[in-house]
Amino acid sequence: MDGPSGQDQGATPAAGRPAARPQLRRAAQWARDYAQLPGIPDEFIGADGQPRPVWTRFADTFAALAPTDIERRFASADRHLREAGVTYRSPGDNAERSWPLSHLPLLIDEAEWAQLSQGIAQRAELLERVLQDIYGEGRLIASGALPAAAVAGSSEYLRPVCGIKPPGGRFLSIYAADIGRGPDGRWWVLSDRTQAPSGMGYALENRLVLSRAFSSIYKSMNAERLAPFFETFRDALRASADRDEPRIGVLTPGTFSETYFEHATLARYLGFLLVEGDDLAVSGDRVHIRTVAGLKRLDVLLRRLDSNSLDPLELDAASRLGVAGLMDVVRKGGVVLANMPGSGVLEARALLGFLPSLARRVLGEDLKIPHIATWWCGQKSARDEVLSRLEDFAIEGAYGRAVPGIASHGPVLASELSAAERDRLRAAISQRGIDYVGQEVVRLSTTPVWEGGRIAPRPFVLRVFAAVTPDGGWTVMPGGFCRIADKLDARAISMGDGARAADVWVVGDKAVATRSLLPGSDNVRIRRIAGVLPSRAADNLFWLGRYLERAEATLRLIRVLAAQNRDPGKDSPAQLNTAERIQRLLLAWGAISQTSRMRGAQAAAEALQSEAQFGSALSLLRSAQRTATSLRERLSPDAWQVITEMPGRLAQEAEDEDAVVSTAEFILEKLASFAGLAQENMNRAAGWRFLDMGRRAERAINTARFARQFGYDEATPEDLDVLLTLVDCQITYRSRYLIGPSLAPIRDLVVLDLYNPRSVAFQIETLNEHIAGLPILKENGLIERPQRLSVSLGARLTAAEAAHLDGRTLFGLEQDLLNLSEAIGQHYFPHGPNATRPEKLTGLA
Repeated sequence: MDGPSGQDQGATPAAGRPAARPQLRRAAQWARDYAQLPGIPDEFIGADGQPRPVWTRFADTFAALAPTDIERRFASADRHLREAGVTYRSPGDNAERSWPLSHLPLLIDEAEWAQLSQGIAQRAELLERVLQDIYGEGRLIASGALPAAAVAGSSEYLRPVCGIKPPGGRFLSIYAADIGRGPDGRWWVLSDRTQAPSGMGYALENRLVLSRAFSSIYKSMNAERLAPFFETFRDALRASADRDEPRIGVLTPGTFSETYFEHATLARYLGFLLVEGDDLAVSGDRVHIRTVAGLKRLDVLLRRLDSNSLDPLELDAASRLGVAGLMDVVRKGGVVLANMPGSGVLEARALLGFLPSLARRVLGEDLKIPHIATWWCGQKSARDEVLSRLEDFAIEGAYGRAVPGIASHGPVLASELSAAERDRLRAAISQRGIDYVGQEVVRLSTTPVWEGGRIAPRPFVLRVFAAVTPDGGWTVMPGGFCRIADKLDARAISMGDGARAADVWVVGDKAVATRSLLPGSDNVRIRRIAGVLPSRAADNLFWLGRYLERAEATLRLIRVLAAQNRDPGKDSPAQLNTAERIQRLLLAWGAISQTSRMRGAQAAAEALQSEAQFGSALSLLRSAQRTATSLRERLSPDAWQVITEMPGRLAQEAEDEDAVVSTAEFILEKLASFAGLAQENMNRAAGWRFLDMGRRAERAINTARFARQFGYDEATPEDLDVLLTLVDCQITYRSRYLIGPSLAPIRDLVVLDLYNPRSVAFQIETLNEHIAGLPILKENGLIERPQRLSVSLGARLTAAEAAHLDGRTLFGLEQDLLNLSEAIGQHYFPHGPNATRPEKLTGLA
C-alpha cells in the first residue's frame, strides 16, 4: 500500500518564470516578497502570462492581515496539529513524526477543476473496466491490446482473484491519481493509485486546520466542502452490501502503519469500525468481528492493507496481518472488499504507455488528462528508443518505486549517473527490459509556501481522489492531498525527505452551502444501541485504564516520598521506616533500582522520570499512550490531548525535589482530568465499561497493597498517616474520628467502606455492576467466572470486619483481585482458538 512517504514521480520542477510583478503589486505586502524571488510561483501565472484571479483574491485578503496576526494564526494551526496528534511514519521510522503542514493552501479555480474532475472520473472508469477484463474474460490480453508480460510481471497480479466476480459489482471503490502541472499550464497524470490510495484522511485534517486558522479567508474564497464527497463514498459502500444496515470496517495493518492516523481518522469520520486482521474471523461464508459479545457479521471492508497480506491461506503465507480464509469468502460473495485484492496491478508503470489506446478501445474516447510519456522496455521498439536516448529519460522500475540495480528509492535521471553506472544500467535494460520504464522528464509547476516571513516557490504534486457513487458513477473530491517539496531542485515528492503537505481549495465565485455527514432529520430512524466493541479494542481500553491507574498510584507514592524528604523530621526512626517502606514498594513495582533505593534522595526522581525502569511514572504513561494509539478513533480530541501531554511533561527533567513534587501533582491533575472526561463524556456502552473496569481493578489491587504495606498489625502513626494520604482519605477520617490515626478504623475506611470511592469494597461493587451489564457469552444459565469471582469477593468484604483484616488476609485479598483481573481478560479478550465462539450470543456489544 502506498503512503504519503512514497516517491511517486520522476519529474523535475520548473525553475520558475520571470516575475510578473506589476500585476501582483495590488497585494502590497506580498509584492515586497516577490521582489526577492528568482521567479514567481508558477501557480500564480495563467496561460496568458497574467496572475490567476484566484491567487489575486487570496493575496489581497491575506495582505490585509497584520504580520503579528499571520504568525498567530500559523501558530494556532501548528498547535492544533500537536494537540490533535496528527502524525505519520516514514519507512523505517521507529517513532511517529509530527504532520508537516504548509500554512498556505493550493488554490484551483472551479472551472479548471471541473475539467480535471472529468478527466479523473474518466480514468477511474477506464481502470475499473481494465481490471474487470484482466481478472475476467481477458479479451484485452488475448487481442494484444495489453501485453500479458506487462500484467503478469507485477507482484500485484493475483491469480487467486481470476474468475471472481467482485461482491458489490466493482473492483475499484476508491481511486487516486497523482497529477502535476507542467510549464505550459496543462495537467499531467504522474501515476495511478488503485490498491489502497492514502491521503483522504490527511486531506480532512489539512482542511480542518487551515479553515480554522484562516476562517474569514476560507469563507470569502468560497472553497468547496469535502463532506459531500465523503457522504457519497459512504453511501456507495453501504449500497454495495447485501443488507440494508451493513456493518462496515476499515481494515488497518495496525499502529505501526505509516498512515495509521489516517485510518483512525477515516473510521471516526465515516462512522466505520477500525479493525485489524486479528479482530476478524471467518465462519461459514461470512467474515465476522470478534467482539465482547461474540462474533458479529461484517459486510464491507475498506482495506488499508496490501493485497498480498490479506489471506495467508491463498496469498502471502507469512502474513500475520490478514484473515485466514478471506479470499474464499470473497469468492462466495460473503464480504465486499474496497478495493478488491489484485487491483494494485494497475499501479505498475509498465501499463502507462498502453492506457491511451485502451481508452479509445474500451471507452471509445481519448484520455482527457494525458500522462507523462512512458516507454515500457519490455517491448523491443520501446527498449531501443530508451537505450538510444538514455540520457534524456528518467528511468523507473516498471513494477515498483525502486530502479533494479540502482541504490535509490525512486526514479533516477540517467544523465546524472556516472559513466560506469550508465553502462551498468544500459546493460541491465538490454538484458531484462521488462523491469524498467523510461519516462519523459516533465518540468513541474511550483506553488507558494511561507518561509521566513515571505513567499517562496516550491514544486508540488497533487493527489486527486475519485470515489464510486451509489448509482455506479464517480465523484471526485473537490481538492485533494498536495505534497510540496522542500527544495526547488527536488525531483520526487516524499513526506519522509523534507516534503510538506498542503490543503487544496477549489475556489468559486458563489457562496458554498455548509454540508455535514450528519443525516437530515427527515430520514433518520432513531436507534438507541450500544454498538459493536471488538475484543481487541476492549482489551486495550481495559489496559489503558490499568496503566493510568497504576501511574496514579506510583505518583502518589512519589509525592509522599518527596514530601517526607523535605520534612525537618525526616531522620527520625519512624520517618526513616516509612520512607523505607515506600521505596521498597517502588522497587517491587519496578519504578526504581536497588541503587536508587540506597540513595533515598534520588528515588523519587527516578520513580518519576526514569526511562530505564518499566514501572516509573514516565514508562507507565508511555505505555498508556501506546495503548491509546490503537484507540484513536474512540477517544475524543480532549482525551487524546491529555494522554499525549503527560509523557511530554514527564520527559522534562526535574531539577530538585520541589520540581519532582510539582511535576507529580501536575500529572495527577491531568489524570483526574482524563477520569472526568471518561466519566462525563463517554457513552455508557461497553467501551466505557472496560475502561472503567481497568481503572477499578487496578485501584482495588493497589489499595489492597497499600493497606498491607502501611496498615500492617504494628503500623506506626506515620505509616497510617501515609496510608490515608495515598488513598486520599485524610479529610474523611478526621471528620469521622476525633482521634489520631488508629489501625482498625483506617482499615475499615480503606478496605471495607462502600461510601469511600477509593476503598477496595467500592471497586468490587463497581466491577460487579459492570460485569452484570456485559454480555452473557454462554447460554447455559450458569454464572460466568468473572462474575463468580467478583460476587464472591463482594460477599466476603461485606461480611468482613476491620479487626480481622490482618496482613495474611490482605495478601489473600490482593491475590484474589489479581485473579479477577486475569479472569476478565481470559473471558472477554480471548486469543487463539478460544477467540471464536460459535454460540449465538446476546447482550451488549
